[in-house]
Amino acid sequence: MMKKEVVLYNKPNGEYPVEQFLESLPGKASKKITWVISLIEDFERVPTQYFSKLTDSDDIWEFRIKLGSNIYRVFAFFDGNKVILTNGIIKKSQKTFEGDIKRAEEFKKEYLSRGRK
Repeated sequence: MMKKEVVLYNKPNGEYPVEQFLESLPGKASKKITWVISLIEDFERVPTQYFSKLTDSDDIWEFRIKLGSNIYRVFAFFDGNKVILTNGIIKKSQKTFEGDIKRAEEFKKEYLSRGRK
């Protein structure tokens, strides 16, 4: 089994969108999201209720975390054995907002344009 590493995407200006998202949430929500994300490092297969590939996207994946009446979504993509977390949202409906997926795709494109380190 190849170990996966979770990495936070950072913008060229040094900002980390996922970190900012997590810091904006109540502690309990941030803790549960962090726990679900850690599953990808600990297990080869993460249940699709928590982590799945988004259709009609440029290979963008989504973590889904439900807590109370809120659904939190964190977008990501793969770079070899790394899972790069890009941005997150709080969802109130089933439909994923196109703008949030597009943002994740733009972050992916920018990240990959830097070259591998």
